[in-house]
Amino acid sequence: MTKFIEIAGTGVTAILLHPWRSAVTAGAVTVVLLPYLVCLGLSHGLRLEAESSIQLGADLYVSGIQFGHKVPIPLVAKSQIERIDGVTEVVPRIVGAIAIGRNRESAVVVGMPVDRFATGASFLEGRLPGQNSVNELVLGSELAHRLNLKLDSRIPPFYQNAQGEKVSSVVGIFRPDAPVWQANLILTTLTTAAAIFNQEGLVNDFLVYCRPGYEDHVRAKVLETVSYRAQGSSGGPRPMVIQRTDLTAVLPTGLLGQQGVFELHFVLVFAVGILVVLVTSGLGLSERRREIGILKATGWQTDEILFRSLVEGCLLSLAAAALAIVLGLVWLRVFNGFWIAGVFLYGAGVSPAFRVPFVLAPAPALLTVLIALVVVMTGSIYSTWRAATASPAEAMR
Repeated sequence: MTKFIEIAGTGVTAILLHPWRSAVTAGAVTVVLLPYLVCLGLSHGLRLEAESSIQLGADLYVSGIQFGHKVPIPLVAKSQIERIDGVTEVVPRIVGAIAIGRNRESAVVVGMPVDRFATGASFLEGRLPGQNSVNELVLGSELAHRLNLKLDSRIPPFYQNAQGEKVSSVVGIFRPDAPVWQANLILTTLTTAAAIFNQEGLVNDFLVYCRPGYEDHVRAKVLETVSYRAQGSSGGPRPMVIQRTDLTAVLPTGLLGQQGVFELHFVLVFAVGILVVLVTSGLGLSERRREIGILKATGWQTDEILFRSLVEGCLLSLAAAALAIVLGLVWLRVFNGFWIAGVFLYGAGVSPAFRVPFVLAPAPALLTVLIALVVVMTGSIYSTWRAATASPAEAMR
């Protein structure tokens, strides 16, 4: 055991004897790891935030489908769902995309009944919408920043409606530390949303809340009894019901689809990192080969040289991973995911005006350490083995 400890000590000495070589190796691995770690932290943070939002949502989401596509459904169908045993509340909702402002900024309008806004929100500056002669809107932090709008700002009519358009008033703005889903949101009443899209009497879906254990029963009854067809008509949309668990199941392929693309590109980056380590660890460095040749000439065995290189590589890997984690934390917490947030979140600017969710421990941090070990060891073990198995004269040439 003492022999292995002494050999390990020479691995530490090797790092200190060649500080520039060690710094270049650790720096190259850090540069490779940092964007990947930030990507991983963002994807984990988004997943957790999305799962949290789903858990706080409705039990069932009832919408309509026609010709294989989701379509608006009549608001009057609400009463049919309310009569089903086990249903405690049915909330109609309108969700639609619009472009607003001089630069046609993308936004999502969400309309809900006024009574759903009665309790207010702790992450809101201002107040929630109410019924008024002026359309009252609550804007997401990113959207308000892009449009340069503040509380009590007035917005000229930005939509077309056969019954006329109204001036809109900003009565609330979500705080930057609110959940990420609010970034490009326009929250308003159901009446205002229907007027914006000129779709009075129609909604996108119903949020259905059930008594515990009644979800499957209510789902079956909705599909069996609810009809969106007009009286005397033989066609029309069919009910479609999505349970909360269904949303959780499709989350990885929907929200986190960007992660797979990002990781695919980094396979090439890791390959480049391995080549850099391969050069700095001895393939293109005659000094390194001579050092191993001298060790062989003084009686070192091949396995001892490989173990010495293993210790050196492990320490450099840990140093690079630790530096990447610290820099990743600074990038995400201090600089709020500057630039990289836009890769995962559509509509996020170079410098997001909302809190970017992220998780850097434990899984992302452990995976970063593992990848650092793989990159350094893959790049160094071959060159070390090649020099260690050669004759001392050849290695020192």
